[in-house]
Amino acid sequence: MTNQNQPDWDKLAEKFDLFLPHIAPVGEALLTALEVNPGDKIIDLASGTGEPALSLAKRNPHAQVIGTDAAAGMVRAAQNKLKAAHLDNLEFTCMAAEQLEFDDASFDKAICRFGLMLFEDPLQGAKEMFRVLKPGGQFALAVWSTAETMTTMHWAYQVFKERLEEQDHPALAKVTSLGKAGVLEALLQQAGFENFKTERKLFNYQFQSFTEYWDLIEASDIMKQQFDALPQGERENVRNEVARFASDFQTSNGLIIPHEYLLATGIK
Repeated sequence: MTNQNQPDWDKLAEKFDLFLPHIAPVGEALLTALEVNPGDKIIDLASGTGEPALSLAKRNPHAQVIGTDAAAGMVRAAQNKLKAAHLDNLEFTCMAAEQLEFDDASFDKAICRFGLMLFEDPLQGAKEMFRVLKPGGQFALAVWSTAETMTTMHWAYQVFKERLEEQDHPALAKVTSLGKAGVLEALLQQAGFENFKTERKLFNYQFQSFTEYWDLIEASDIMKQQFDALPQGERENVRNEVARFASDFQTSNGLIIPHEYLLATGIK
């Protein structure tokens, strides 16, 4: 069986924001693709700690935005940000994407950044997105591409797979499960979508040095399960092996690590 173990997103909520600046270009691509009109009602599925819903609501004060996430900790973090932002056109609620508590044809737009492939049932989540969209409603979503092009997680998988039991391997297969050619397209078609397009896009993680990158990995707890399961004394060896992978991407402008994702846009 393919290992689909994921980090505990509920516990990671307060630290997840450390990664937000690095995936911000993907949120920008989604917001650019979405053609928001005054009065639109928009759902952000798997909104996490609030993005891109917060940016969407700030830029479109005459639209109504609802962010949902299955992890209560993520939703609490998003709600705390909302209190500070004082936006009256945005709300966050804890809700699994596979069981949206909204009527059919409730939303004009739907958006989802790096969530669909992590759903317990991605097809059911896509069907729910289709169901709650109005006829002619627009969607924009992003999923990670292939395992090899999700560079940093691929490094981690290569390093940890030789040191840990399978149940503790990074969830690379799950995270990139919709990235192979035709897989996302087939899922969207099964969900009911007919008028859509997908494109592969690149963006970079950028750091001043490998040390800065590694500090982020440790501070964010994104690999906490793997670190906790390591045999004693192996953590420094893991760091050094990842550093060797990273050395291929060291430039005069710092560490620049390319990643690929799929952007899907369309209408119901």
